[in-house]
Amino acid sequence: MSSHRPGGPADVVSGDPPEGRHRPAAGEHAEATGSGAPARPWWRRRHPAHGEERKGSLLRELPVLLLIAFVLALVVKTFFVQAFFIPSGSMEQTLHGCPGCTGDRVLVNKVPYWFHDPEPGDIVVFKGPDTWTPEVTVKEPSNWLSGALLWLGRTVGVAPPSEDDFVKRVIAVGGQTVQCCDAQGRVTVDGKPLDEPYIFENTPIEQRAFGPVTVPEGRLWVMGDHRSASADSKAHLGDKYSGTVGVDDVIGKAALIVWPLNRFGLLDSPDIQGADAAGIGGAGSGSPPVVAAAAPWALGLAGTAPIAAWRRRRR
Repeated sequence: MSSHRPGGPADVVSGDPPEGRHRPAAGEHAEATGSGAPARPWWRRRHPAHGEERKGSLLRELPVLLLIAFVLALVVKTFFVQAFFIPSGSMEQTLHGCPGCTGDRVLVNKVPYWFHDPEPGDIVVFKGPDTWTPEVTVKEPSNWLSGALLWLGRTVGVAPPSEDDFVKRVIAVGGQTVQCCDAQGRVTVDGKPLDEPYIFENTPIEQRAFGPVTVPEGRLWVMGDHRSASADSKAHLGDKYSGTVGVDDVIGKAALIVWPLNRFGLLDSPDIQGADAAGIGGAGSGSPPVVAAAAPWALGLAGTAPIAAWRRRRR
């Protein structure tokens, strides 16, 4: 009897291809799908479970991200910059707010007044004294949702401001005496006429007279550029503040028109008292403008760095 027996599948040693059969090279796939197409390499295969995990993670993080965005918006609005909608025509034509026209949206910068008080020539937004009559009427929200939407609209400058928000130009500061008028009908401060090229539709010269008024320390005398349509300090001479507003009530300096786009541009602060020419520095003449301009960026980076680090660590 021969000891030789026919070879079969059991004679094939694991790992050794049968004689005549090609052994797949490294990275080559001999498997085939049911349709005959080669199977995808493992590194290109999708992992549905992993995708679902990422989607779930995003949904869990969304409330946190929204809360962070809300807090950052509140911090920026409170300390750095705020958008305002100008509904009043008292600053025409420096700021549009006339009936029937597209009201300007302006950015109010709060950083400059970290370093110094408002100066003559500045356009400021402020909370008016309780003796001032509102220039616009705003319907107050009836519920928390409409209140939140109104707050958001005011934050981005698409909703009317509060009734006690005003925008005017600083004419005189604490310790100065303001009066009208000289022989040419100009407003004077400490006896010197102001250079006011921005005035639009001044009141008749016989109706301009007021003062003299000495501005108390810590307060401001403000007037609108549209003199015949501005209920400003001159219109409130009889109140307990003699028409002045508090420095502490100033929200910020109107710095930039952002809307409509055809009026986009910076708002300047002209030297209306000739202080620079006379070598008399204002209250903020010694403040570092570069530091003032860089402060929001530096603090913004400081605020976002921990969030970025946290997100990177989670990844």
